[in-house]
Parts: sequence; C-alpha cells; structure tokens
Amino acid sequence: MHVLVVGSGAREHALLLALRRDPEVDTVSVAPGNAGTAAVADQYEVDVTSGEDVAALATRIGADLVVVGPEVPLVLGVADTVRAAGIACFGPTKEAARIEGSKAFAKDVMAAAGVRTATSEIVDNPAHLDAALDRFGPPGGFAAWVVKDDGLAAGKGVVVTADRDAARAHAASLLEAGHPVLLESFLDGPEVSLFCVVDGDVVVPLLPAQDFKRVGDGDSGPNTGGMGAYTPLPWLPAEVTAGIVDEIVKPVAAELVSRGCPFSGLLYAGLAVTSQGPAVVEFNCRFGDPETQAVLALLESPLGQLLRAAATGELSGQPPLQWRDGAAVAVVLAAENYPGRPRVGDVIQGADGDGVLHAGTARRDDGAVVSSGGRVLSVVGVGDDLAAARDAAYARIGSIRLPGSHFRSDIGLAAQEGRISV
Repeated sequence: MHVLVVGSGAREHALLLALRRDPEVDTVSVAPGNAGTAAVADQYEVDVTSGEDVAALATRIGADLVVVGPEVPLVLGVADTVRAAGIACFGPTKEAARIEGSKAFAKDVMAAAGVRTATSEIVDNPAHLDAALDRFGPPGGFAAWVVKDDGLAAGKGVVVTADRDAARAHAASLLEAGHPVLLESFLDGPEVSLFCVVDGDVVVPLLPAQDFKRVGDGDSGPNTGGMGAYTPLPWLPAEVTAGIVDEIVKPVAAELVSRGCPFSGLLYAGLAVTSQGPAVVEFNCRFGDPETQAVLALLESPLGQLLRAAATGELSGQPPLQWRDGAAVAVVLAAENYPGRPRVGDVIQGADGDGVLHAGTARRDDGAVVSSGGRVLSVVGVGDDLAAARDAAYARIGSIRLPGSHFRSDIGLAAQEGRISV
C-alpha cells in the first residue's frame, strides 16, 4: 500500500512514522511536508487547499490511500475531490467536516443528538454583544467568559477570561473582522481529548489524551495551537471513557448519518469532565496536534490498515486495537514570540534522531535546518509510566538549541503528582 499524507506539521510526521511501522505499507509520501518528514517519506509540493491538486498528485504517484491531516483542506472539501478521483481517502466530506468548521452547526448536531455541551449563543451583530456578555459571564454565576470565533482559528480563536473588558475586546475584534462570535458557559473540570476513528455509525476509540493550550506553565498566557500532551490519563476511569464513546461520540456519529452527511475519518471530541459528567467543549474533524504525537507513539496496531478500513467501509471488521504499556508525553518547542508573529529563519541544532518530530522547519540551501513557523518541533518521550515519559521528553528537548525558543515545563506534571481527579 502506498499512502500519501497531506500536511506539514508534527502531526503528519507522527502519522508517517506510524504508517512506516505497518507491514502492509510499502511506500509513504507527504505533501508538502517539512525538513524532518523529508528524511522518512517521499516529499512533494502541493497546494493542500486544492482538491484538484491533491487528487492529481495522488494519481500521478500511484497512491492507494490519501490521509488528510489539517482541518482547512477537509473543511474545503479536499477529501471529496480525492474520492471522486477514485482514490480512497481518510478524512470526512466537506459537509461532515462542518462539525469543526462551524461551531453553530456542531451545537445543532449535539442538541439533536442529546449530547451535553456548554450552553451557547451566537452573536453576529455588535449591538447585541453587551447584553449577551451579561448573560454568559461571572455576574451570571459562571467562573469566566468563554468567547470563540465561530469558524476555524487554529486553536487560537478562543479567549477564556474573568475580565469582561478582555472578553468584550476579543468579541468585538472578531465581529469587526466579519466573524460571528460564539459565547459559551464555562465548563469546570479537567479536559480530555478523545480521538475516534469513525465510519458512519462505526466508532473505534483511541487512547484518551490531555493537551495544554495556554502558552505558559500553570496554564498562563494566551491560547496556542497546543504546547504539549500526554497519554494515557491515569486519573480517568475506563468507564468514563467508555461512557464518552457510547453517550457522546456514537450519538453524534449517528446524527450525522441521519442528516445525510455520514462522518468517515477521525472524529476528535474535546471534552471537560465536569461535576455533572463529561460535556463537549468542541469537535474536530481530524487528528489533533500535539495529542497525535503522544497517542501514536503507543499504538502497536498497524495504522495504515486501520485508516484504509475506515476509508473503504470496512472498519467494523477490524480487530481490537493493541497498545504499548506505559505512557507518552509530547512537548512542543515554540519559536520566539509564539503565539504572536514568530521569529523564523534561525538554525536549529540537535533536532535529529528518535523522538523529535518536525513542524515549523525548513532546510536552507546550505543544508542547515531552520525554523519556519511558530510551533517548531514536538519532542516525544515514552516510558514505563508518566514520570519516566516526562523525564525522557524533557531530557531530549533540553539538548535542542534554537535561539529565543520556549516550551512548557509542566506537561503532564499535575497528573504525575496526582493533582487531577474526577
């Protein structure tokens, strides 16, 4: 099997490495990739937002399966075009990808499926903003205002704050840019990311993970695309995970089937385990980054066969997934000033070898690997337990040199110290 992975981040690097471990995958390609993926896969240039270009590339290189990594091409319908060209594709249709592309659509689906989520309100008129803020902030009994861009924002379109002025400023900036604003009630409790491979009403869950959106230790600073993740979650009982699958993911998958837009691909449920039980924060239509880097490090089942089965309607016949014992931790090394405009073009030293997954990297004409984006690398540590995995990840990231770079030092620490409970 020849698999083409579409994307250029550490998520795609992790997918490629996992695919290479599948005995039925003899060739892996990536488009456009980065400096790290070039060492493990055939690399091609492509406009990832153009379904015609992706389908043409897949046809030209003889790909048997296309795996679309990022959300933007999926929301734009790239998977539809690839399938129309007669090539199996792991990724939902444009209509089903609205579960991530439109928070209003996702809320409507969840309401119809009877799934617990935050109460919410869409604001598309500045004149209605202040009254809506009064209904959703601390004066109304909530711990904070939750203000979201209704569309895609790469994880950075959300502000959670107890400061009304900050909440209003973010909402006003979105409205000024022509983006509807979603106000939500605040959900208490630790967050969980649960990836499920889905084909229609067939749901196969992966290991639950927890990611860290804030840029600084102790969940300080602005939101990012994700600064690290770990799996499994020692504080999350197996019956809670099973309940999330049965009471949240399966009903949503069934609702999409009933609407005529069945989901085929990776359905990512972002949840808060509240005092009243799990509630959905958001749904995404693809593998999450950086959780994928940690989750796939423990997967022993052949990934290519799993994704092909979902893409070809054969998911129900797959055997139970097998996982390595222990834990995995992914820590993101970010460029100076990220999540603002990152400093780029600096030489990276020590980024070769196992456990280092490239994201915002490029290779200069002189052969040097340089930074080219905000999240530059994901460093993954695996160990017999969470403490060992953290030690491995932080020992490795400490040997990498990039001027002005930064990373969080507390990925998985609260769980390791037993400070999380449900």
